[in-house]
Amino acid sequence: MITALKFTLLLLALAFAQGLHYNYIDELDKEAGTVRAVQASQYVSLWPLPQKVKILDLSFKLTSFNIVDAKESSAGSSCSLLQDAYRRYYEYMFGIAKRQGPRKSRLTGPSELTELQVWITSPDSECDGYPSVTSDESCESLLFLIDCVYFASFLGLETFSQLVYEDQYGAKSINSTAISDFPRFAHRGILLDSSRHFLPLKVILANLETMAMNKFNVFHWHIVDDQSFPYLSRTFPQLSQQGAYHPYTHVYTPADVKMVIEFGRLRGIRVVPEFDTPGHTQSWGKGQKDLLTPCYSGSKPSGSFGPVNPILNTTYDFMSQFFKEISTVFPDAYVHLGGDEVDFTCWKSNPDIQKFMDQQGYGQDYKKLESFYIQKLLDIVTTTHKGYMIWQEVFDNGVKLKPDTLIHVWKGNQEQYQSEMANVTSAGYKTLLSTPWYLNRISYGQDWHGHYKADPQDFNGTEEQKKLVIGGEACLWGEYVDATNLTPRLWPRASAVAERLWSAKDVTDINDAFNRLSVHRCRMVAHCYDILCICISFYDKL
Repeated sequence: MITALKFTLLLLALAFAQGLHYNYIDELDKEAGTVRAVQASQYVSLWPLPQKVKILDLSFKLTSFNIVDAKESSAGSSCSLLQDAYRRYYEYMFGIAKRQGPRKSRLTGPSELTELQVWITSPDSECDGYPSVTSDESCESLLFLIDCVYFASFLGLETFSQLVYEDQYGAKSINSTAISDFPRFAHRGILLDSSRHFLPLKVILANLETMAMNKFNVFHWHIVDDQSFPYLSRTFPQLSQQGAYHPYTHVYTPADVKMVIEFGRLRGIRVVPEFDTPGHTQSWGKGQKDLLTPCYSGSKPSGSFGPVNPILNTTYDFMSQFFKEISTVFPDAYVHLGGDEVDFTCWKSNPDIQKFMDQQGYGQDYKKLESFYIQKLLDIVTTTHKGYMIWQEVFDNGVKLKPDTLIHVWKGNQEQYQSEMANVTSAGYKTLLSTPWYLNRISYGQDWHGHYKADPQDFNGTEEQKKLVIGGEACLWGEYVDATNLTPRLWPRASAVAERLWSAKDVTDINDAFNRLSVHRCRMVAHCYDILCICISFYDKL
């Protein structure tokens, strides 16, 4: 667990962008012939909206500006994590070509701001730590003083960068503001599917960068599935050799995985891998003999294979070794084990499975066989000292679960998923929601409205039940998504989910959200080139 690490952004000003560039966006919108023009929001372009914001009518020019450690800070230049963040956000605000070195102190006018000081007040900076589900992301601002805990430093810098604007003379400026901020939910995730279509590393890194701009903090990496097995395992290299689309060009090497984890860490983002079994495993079987169940046509094998074979001891020997490796590769406290959409047809056809069912007294209830497998898998993962997330079917089928299991709700319409959330929390389990946020499903027009209005705590339940909802994830499944269309399909639609999971429950004004999101989208587009440069630079360092 990461020790809370407080820091202070010592500001002479913290502000909202306002003025000419919003009028410019209005003009562009009118010229495009759209029905709706962007109007300046009282919160301008902050996204997601902080919990409390107070605007002050005092502006400052950023003159010879630098982001530096405060003299009193316990984390100085040796903390590469913070130094990387300073550089990154400076380049966001001023451009890579305008990077300036330290300058001698000089007298400034009353309306100038020359530096942003970051003050780490914790005795132990833990710059080598990883974010966790318990990381404190709150920030408190009193006049010109902002106190945050460690991984909230990125969030504070992100907010600051969103407030910088150019005045009519092209000078970077910022207006004074007081902010008190913290996320409504601890788990704010994006799921990407790299199995159905392989996603190049630079696409994943660019998405992590955009996640940070929207204050998402969990990358749910659905790394393998039926279609391909691109994860290159050190213990079982034949899995990707036989199961990937290409054994060399379409795999994630140990170095690649390490890079994704580190890139996320530097932005306060957890990386949670998903290895879904017993279904969704056709690619596993290509490299691991006898792992999958042989299907039968009558009394003879059909030549096809079904889910993982749950009756063989070798299956569990393999899973033990495999998840032992996963527990060392991925530092997060959780791993997603899937457990969804298990087709029983092949199990029903197999005479060995039928015999086992009779011996266990399961009759024809194949959910019991699925539960038998899942229970043994959960026991295996528990020995690796990892917590686990599972899709809702595992809970629905009555599998015995640890008290700290996270149930991931994804099925049904609004009424059905609200009922499921009530059932899961009434049983005492923590849960997160994805059902209304399957962003691979698209429709004409501004479908982000529905994503924005969906709330994971909107179900019949007690306040204690609703406290068990730790957040949600926007999912982008890969059947029809690859590197060519991932970004425009995901963003800015996922931004709507980001604000729902971050901001206060009563932040529901669609018109104000439209005005802020329109500007935020332009900001993300403007950063696209910078994001690519950052990803390439990071790749070159490693």
